[in-house]
Amino acid sequence: MSTKQTSKSKSHENTKQAGERIVSKQQPDQQTESRLKEFFHDELKDIYWAEKHLVKTLPKLAKASTSDELKAAFTEHLEVTKNHVARLEQVFDILGETAQAKKCEAMEGITKEGEEIIEDTEDGTATRDVGLILAGQKTEHYEIATYGGLAQIAKTLGQEDISKLLEATLAEEKEADKNLSALAKNSVNNLANQE
Repeated sequence: MSTKQTSKSKSHENTKQAGERIVSKQQPDQQTESRLKEFFHDELKDIYWAEKHLVKTLPKLAKASTSDELKAAFTEHLEVTKNHVARLEQVFDILGETAQAKKCEAMEGITKEGEEIIEDTEDGTATRDVGLILAGQKTEHYEIATYGGLAQIAKTLGQEDISKLLEATLAEEKEADKNLSALAKNSVNNLANQE
């Protein structure tokens, strides 16, 4: 091979490598967007499972509650939670996907704690209600964190319509948490303190 051919071959190789570097610099951005979308869809499946699980759990919490106000709070939130499930199904529809649930380990753990509170407290006591409110608020805080994060990711992905749906649920979860706090502060905690 002549020196001319060798330098021409090296020049071609350098150009090819430079082209590969440009392509590889572009790929991470494309992969990041793809990974973010994949992560977003995965987290939607996770919270979908959580909401469907809560539809089964809230009646148990209502039944175990002592005060009529707490029974009513859990029963009302059951209806709101059913709307959250429907709203998530709307989100999947917008994405062109079938609504799919993936087991949410966090929500399963939080609801198991609620079951333990029922087992560990005496039936008909305000102390049980204090525990149930705490369990309910742990659930709400998990959902607040999840919906807040998902709404922001939806905005990042240019899905404003989905972000608005998730923000509507976020507002309802915050309201439920606020109502549970008020119930604890205004009556249940004081009643439990007198037992």
